Amino acid sequence: MPVAVRRVTEPSQADTSGRAATDVAAQIGPEPPESLPPPESSRTDRRGPMRPPVLTPTRSRLTGWTLGVIFRVFDALALVLIGLAAAAMAAGDITPASVAPFAVGAIVLVWSLATARAYGFRQREGLGRHLVKVAAGFGIAALGLELLLLGFRPAVIAPRPFAIWLAGSLAAFYALHTVWWLMVRRWRGKGRLTPNIVVVGATANAERLIQAALRSREAAVLGVFDDRVGRIPPNISGVPVLGDTSAMLDHRIMPYVDKIVITVPQNAQARVRQLIERLGVLPNQVMLFIDQGAASRDATLSRITEAPLAPVSGEPSDERRALVKRIEDIVIGSLALLIAAPVMLLIALAIKLDSPGPIFFRQRRHGFNSEVILVWKFRSMRHGADTSGGTRQIRFDDDRVTRVGRIIRRTSLDELPQIFNVLKGEMSLVGPRPHAVGMRTGSTESAKLVAEYAHRNRMKPGMTGWAAIHGSRGPVDTPELVRRRVALDIEYIERQSLLLDLYIMAMTIPCLIGDEKTVR
Repeated sequence: MPVAVRRVTEPSQADTSGRAATDVAAQIGPEPPESLPPPESSRTDRRGPMRPPVLTPTRSRLTGWTLGVIFRVFDALALVLIGLAAAAMAAGDITPASVAPFAVGAIVLVWSLATARAYGFRQREGLGRHLVKVAAGFGIAALGLELLLLGFRPAVIAPRPFAIWLAGSLAAFYALHTVWWLMVRRWRGKGRLTPNIVVVGATANAERLIQAALRSREAAVLGVFDDRVGRIPPNISGVPVLGDTSAMLDHRIMPYVDKIVITVPQNAQARVRQLIERLGVLPNQVMLFIDQGAASRDATLSRITEAPLAPVSGEPSDERRALVKRIEDIVIGSLALLIAAPVMLLIALAIKLDSPGPIFFRQRRHGFNSEVILVWKFRSMRHGADTSGGTRQIRFDDDRVTRVGRIIRRTSLDELPQIFNVLKGEMSLVGPRPHAVGMRTGSTESAKLVAEYAHRNRMKPGMTGWAAIHGSRGPVDTPELVRRRVALDIEYIERQSLLLDLYIMAMTIPCLIGDEKTVR
């Protein structure tokens, strides 16, 4: 798949989850104080000065844009409730005419708060400073409303209830934004709001970037990778060198990494091309950082850690699309669980009566950003029959499958428990199907048959998907089938939208009913 190379440059003077997380966290220890530089004695610490107490998978990490949307929704609900109470006070009844002035006031207030940057929650912004922004937003709104409603009083609105509404809204927003500020501070402390990056290239650029991150705490640099491990120090400004790029491809830290930043000198063009080609197989976003002068490194770091970003490879972050897809999963997934619950109870009973063993089967599969997740299914095989750990794919007339298992596999009803994975946030309703860790096609690991195999992990795996409705279901037991599955998955990732997801969900059942040949 062709890769378009773009760059993140430093501004010049003129340009102003799960078990895997537990395993890693057990080895990295507590977080040192943020205000102190790493002591000399920590130079052999393989954890480094910026790792959070627990590494959070990228799918669970929050973004400032998403939080801003959520906080705005709750603020709007507060304005609605206070506005309805004020309208009833002004007119003795809630009517469109009595509510209209307060609706106008709410619109102006939401705009003014955004103008005052009351939803920014910057890294080093104290509570007092943030509440000053809230007050400034109310001041702008009060002035705007005074001018807007001038000449319409008292025929349209009684001044006293409107003043009470404005004062009540200010008090409510002070309380709400104090809660928002405390939540943001807590999430930052846990690493859920701080992007994790790794650096490729133990260079002067890397040292400057790490020093900027240590000062601002806008990003957590988890480690450095460099192919010259025998000729470089064990750490750069306290951040450990974790190995070469070969070690990076399979390193267990990578599912927790948001971005890979290449920091090699800009004149090393051949080396840059080699790194881009090598790292392009990873699902993580790859950035290219080139130092163009002695400008502020804090500003440079902001350009790297905040959107918009300049990708070398990897799917760019689309926060709006991700938020819409998550809402889609929660709403439709909850309805699907409600509808499917009676069927799931009957299947559970049938499995229990048909053969000894548990009702559910859990398997380690690759999720978003190659994170290892436990995917739930109804047990369709004899208990203990699969000793391959999921690497052996299903065959036609497989003797491991039970009588009930053949029925639920043929109709894909064995996949219904994955609704719990969807609601938990590990999977999506629509996306590439999750493949078992170490799955093999013949005698070869499937991931080694296609260079872009890991690209299908740039989106959460799904219960159904674009590949599924185009006939790519069941085992991929030849290299050609693996390549076709990967190509369809990448096509979906590039085209994903709410309408496409709804179309895929609508087509899934007809495709399953009309497909009698696929082994499932």
